This record gives sequence, structure tokens and C-alpha cells, in this order.
Amino acid sequence: MSIVFDEKNAIFRINTPNTSCVMGIYAKKHLLQLYYGSRLDCADCSSLFPLDESTASAHALKRGAVDFFGTSPFVYPATGTGDYRNCAITVVDASGHRVCQLEYDRHRIYAGKPKLSGMPATFGDNCQTLEITMRDTILGLKVLLRFTVFADSDAIIRSAVAVNEGNGKLYLERMLSACLDMPNEDYELTTLHGTWARERNMVSRPITEGCFSVGSVAGKTSHENHPFLMVTSPGADQKHGNVYGINLIYSGNFLATCQRDHLNDLRLTMGIHPEGFRWVLEPGACFETPEAVQVFSDRGIGSMTRTFHDLYRGHLIRSPWLHRKRPILINNWEATYFSFDEEKLVAIALEAKKVGIELLVMDDGWFGHRDNDESSLGDWKVNPKKLPGGLESLEKRIRAEGLQLGIWFEPEMISPDSELYRSHPDWAIQVPGREINMSRHQYVLDLTRQDVREYVYESVAKVLRSADIRYVKWDMNRNLCDIGSAMLDAEHTGEFFHRYVLGVYWLQERLLAEFPELLLENCAGGGGRFDPGMLYYSPQIWTSDNMDPIQRLLIQEGTALVYPLSTMGAHVCVSPNHCNGRTAPMHTRANVALSGTFGYELDITKLSDAERAQCAEFNKKYHVYQEIYREGDYYRIASFRKNGYYDCWQVVSADRQQFLLTYVQARYESRPRMIRLQLEGLESGAIYRLVGTDKVYSGDLLMKAGYPQAPLWGDGNSVLLHFEKVSD
Repeated sequence: MSIVFDEKNAIFRINTPNTSCVMGIYAKKHLLQLYYGSRLDCADCSSLFPLDESTASAHALKRGAVDFFGTSPFVYPATGTGDYRNCAITVVDASGHRVCQLEYDRHRIYAGKPKLSGMPATFGDNCQTLEITMRDTILGLKVLLRFTVFADSDAIIRSAVAVNEGNGKLYLERMLSACLDMPNEDYELTTLHGTWARERNMVSRPITEGCFSVGSVAGKTSHENHPFLMVTSPGADQKHGNVYGINLIYSGNFLATCQRDHLNDLRLTMGIHPEGFRWVLEPGACFETPEAVQVFSDRGIGSMTRTFHDLYRGHLIRSPWLHRKRPILINNWEATYFSFDEEKLVAIALEAKKVGIELLVMDDGWFGHRDNDESSLGDWKVNPKKLPGGLESLEKRIRAEGLQLGIWFEPEMISPDSELYRSHPDWAIQVPGREINMSRHQYVLDLTRQDVREYVYESVAKVLRSADIRYVKWDMNRNLCDIGSAMLDAEHTGEFFHRYVLGVYWLQERLLAEFPELLLENCAGGGGRFDPGMLYYSPQIWTSDNMDPIQRLLIQEGTALVYPLSTMGAHVCVSPNHCNGRTAPMHTRANVALSGTFGYELDITKLSDAERAQCAEFNKKYHVYQEIYREGDYYRIASFRKNGYYDCWQVVSADRQQFLLTYVQARYESRPRMIRLQLEGLESGAIYRLVGTDKVYSGDLLMKAGYPQAPLWGDGNSVLLHFEKVSD
């Protein structure tokens, strides 16, 4: 890790262990992206400049020619000066003009990195930051561009800060976190898409002329799109090829774009979505963007994936649960939905304890008079008809059976049929004079307001103080619309979406400050807010409401492309599945769920003795395997998404002494063939034994010839294999 400045040639070089990012100051004012790729160890990178002083273009540049601005690889391009591609910042002055020309002023290189105010951010001691100051002196605008690298990572963390140094107001209509220009080499673009119950499916496409974008204006990152872009060289796979990845540490509206311009160059951008965004920058005020994570790999997609995993485990997730064994939980939602009482929950706990389950999570329906989804959100008081002894009685009875208690909340929402709404109808997000659009029989609370945030926090905290609650599932089941707040005037309404997300962060930050040992799991109608911003507060996020193991192959492959396995909420569900009706063997449901946080979403009191015995065996495996999944390196061996037949992934323990191999035969074929699974991450000279057998294999053979996997009978069959190193 090093950040150096070549003063003679006015060039910055940011080095990670395996990559280099090179930027240069042209004509003493224009900050250009010169290179981003495999590590450069040369001292002189001046030949990377696209122009030299003798060219006609250079003379045109000195005169401020538009042609230069329309073709040059600016690190942080602005609107209004002739760069007609996607720009990173749009500023409107008091006269209504949209012209901003940022020029280099100074820089500093320092150890450590700054925090962001009220937003999640990467952290760590062994890191270095480059901060480049850009200015538009006519606007009185200063922009700080920050680039941080950690000694143990190939990621570059980027963010920007706008400061109004003038005497008049400025209006930010676009301020993104990152822009990356690069030459096009017939790259392919991969993004993550879906909807409820099939989130984050990988979609790849050639990059053609024009602009492709993904984004969300729903107030959260959404089920449909994801704040991630991956660009790969022709033929790139898990082990080979050049790969660029960008991910946004944010939980609200976002925009990610990939643009191929008229000269066949590429520009990637990532940041807060500009639609509906207009931030008033008062004199002396500043605005910070969320952080974007930028990763390059010249060793294929797998190397990029493991860089993201290691960065998030080492420098983003703060929870004390990060390196702890998570309790095996059972959630009562698909077992009972709203129809439960204390006796039913205790009965579930009694049977759950017998098979080794450690935590009972009481889901929706325990508060107000909520017997369906039409009432009581906001009234976070126990329903005495369901829990006559309150949470204290339930928790004591659950604890007496040897289990801990967890609880579900949806703190951001309010039901029209609630005491809270009848007392404070103005607390719902709304536009005066318009009927509020309803979704799932609920409105959204205006978390831009401090009084609303205080009420929400105290309501949740009071419940947690009343009993020994070890786990909270924080849900969010609808999108935002009818954007308006009684506390924001016309000039500041464009700040609403960002202020809402800051309100969510404020609540979760305060919650964890009072309850630091709480295991918090974020959720948004399933996986609708699975993003790095949420990982800063919760070490795990509910991946999807769909627990069908075959659909989960696609969901978990796309999720694990960026996020560690330990962050993926994954449970064994009933069969047939409640989302798609598919029937799958219980061992396959467990083998897929074991790669996540692991738990159950079913009524264990209705299982047969044989099924309960299977659960007990799964739970024993969890205790053996959980550290490997939590701390190990993930390798994608085969993709059902690509071959339509089978799926396979491997996790190698952090000490390299053992590994797990999961093979799922999603679809059975007539005349099936033997498959050789070429494994990764092993020592060539080591010998590995398949645990439970006397079969041994050399690491060299497993990685080159492959592990011979015989065909399995029937659709949805699977095996989970455990190997241990026995000698070198």
C-alpha cells in the first residue's frame, strides 16, 4: 500500500498490493484518470498522459476548447463546460446557471481516513488517504476528492465533499461518489437484477454504444436493481481476465451508469440518484457523498469477489457478532403468520430445543391489535390477547426451555389504523391536499423529522428494555412515494430522500449504542435493502423471502458475488415452498441454507420424527462448519445460471486446513454424466481426505483434474462434502 505524488510530472499513483490507480494534473489544473489496472512499479508514468504540450489539442485545451472537455478522462467531471457524457456533479448558482469547472488546487496525503457524518463508512488503522482539493473560484465551490487504501486490500475507497466558500447559496442537483474512465476493450457489463422473491440475479451483456444504467428511486436500494457494476474483459471467468467492480455503501436512491462514448471509451459512474435530488448548500456548509468501493482484478471474477468479502469483513461490518458463532434460529412467520399466541410460541420453542435450535424469533403480529397486515404499525405495545404476560413472561418461558428470544419490528412504518396515526397524521410522508398512496395497508413515517425519529427510537428501545431480547429483525415492507414533509419547505424538498436515509442510519446507530450486544438483522420485504450501508449496522441481512433452494442458487450466487456468506440470512423452509410451490428434499434446503447464517422458517411441531432427526443432524453440521463459512474464502466452481443443470461452490477455511464443497443438482438429466469439479484455493502438494471416508486426493489433482462428482438421482438433490488436509 502506498500513495505517491510525482511532483515533476504532476502524477498521483495509488498502489494496493496488486493494483495501481494513476491520475495526473494536466496544464496545472485538469485532473485526469490515466490508468487503473494491474500494479505498476515504474517511477515515471508521464507517458500515460493523453496529450503532450506540442499537440494542437494541448494548445486548444489551454484556450478552454470544448473538444478537450468532450473527450478527456476527467476524474470528477462537472456539468456545463462541454463534457456531454455522464458527469459526477451538477451545481446551480443563485442565477440559475448550471456551469461548474473544477480545477486542481492542492492535495495532501495522510495516514488514516476521515469519518463521514451520519453515514456508514469503511474504517481501519493501517490505511492511507489521498485528498485532492478542486475549486471553481467563480462559484466559490470547493470539492474534496478522497481516495483511501488499506494495507490488506486491493480496494480503493472513494468519496467527495462539496464546500460552499462563497457568499450565496448553491444548489447541488447531482453529486456522485465515483467516476471512472477507461479505454474500451470489448468489455462485458454485469449487473444484479430481480424483484421480490428473486433478488440479485446476475445479468451480463455486451457494452454497446450509448449508456446503460441501473438505479432506484424507491427510497431504498430495492429488489429490482442493485448499486453494483462489474465490467469484465472478453472471456473472463472466475480465475482469468481483467475485472472492474464498483459498489456503493448506501441504502437509498442510487444511480450506476456505464457509458460507451463516440470514441469507444467507457465511463462508469456511481452515486446518489439525481432524480428528485436538490441539496441546498448554504454559505459555509458542506455535503458529503456516500463512499464507493472500487476494485480491480487481473485474476478473474473470483479474485474481485474475495477482495469485496475481505474488505467488508475487515473494514465495514462493526458488529461484535462478526466473528462469533451466530445462534441457530427458528422464525415463526411461515409457521403461524399472524395466528399465534404465547402457548404456540412456547410449543415451538420446546420442540426446537430438542433438535438444537438456540433462538426463537417472534415475527409480525405481536403488537397492537394486529391479526393481519391492516393495522397497528407504530403501536409497539404487546397485544395482551396473544401475550397476556407480556414479553417478560414469554422471554422467561423461552429461556426456561434453553432458548433466547428475538423479535420483529417494522419501525419505519405507520398503519392508518393505529393510535399513532390518529394522534399524529402529519407524521406520515405526504403531500398536502393529496390522498396518500397506500401499499400493504401502510404508510411511511417521516424520518427526516427529529421528533418522529425520537418517538420511533424510544418505542423500540422501550420494548427491548422490557425483556432480554437478543436479536432484532428490522423490516421495511414498502417503498417511498408522495414525497413531502411538514418540516421541509419548497426549497429543501429535494433533500428529502437523502435525509430519510440519514434518519434510518441515525436510528440504527443509536440502537446499537444502547444495545451493543444486539444481533441486528436488516430486512426489506426480503432482500430489498441488502447493501453495504446496512452491513455497517447489521452483520447479516435477510437475503430473500424465497427460501426455495433452487431459486436460492441464483439469489445467493448473485449476492455472494459481492457480499460475504456470513451476511446472507438463509433458512430451511417448509416444502412445498410458500413462494413458488416447489418441492425439494430437506437435506438440499439445509445444504443451501448452511452457506448463510442458517436457521428455520417452519412449524417444527408439525414435522415428522424423521424430519426432526434430520434437523438435529443439520444443526450438528452447522456447529462444525459455521466458522469455515464465516471466515473462509469463497470460490464459485459452477453456476446453475449458466449451465442450467447444476451448481457448485467451495469455501476454504482461513487456516487452509479444510474446505467445504456444496454440489446441487438442480435438474436431473437422462443419461447423466460424471462431472469433474475443478476446485480452487488448495495447496498443490497437500493431501486432502474426504471426512467420513478413507478417500484421499492431492490438491494438485483436485485443482487440475477435478473432483469426480457422480450424478445424483432426481431434481434438487445435493451433497455437502467436508475435506481435511492430512499432509503436505
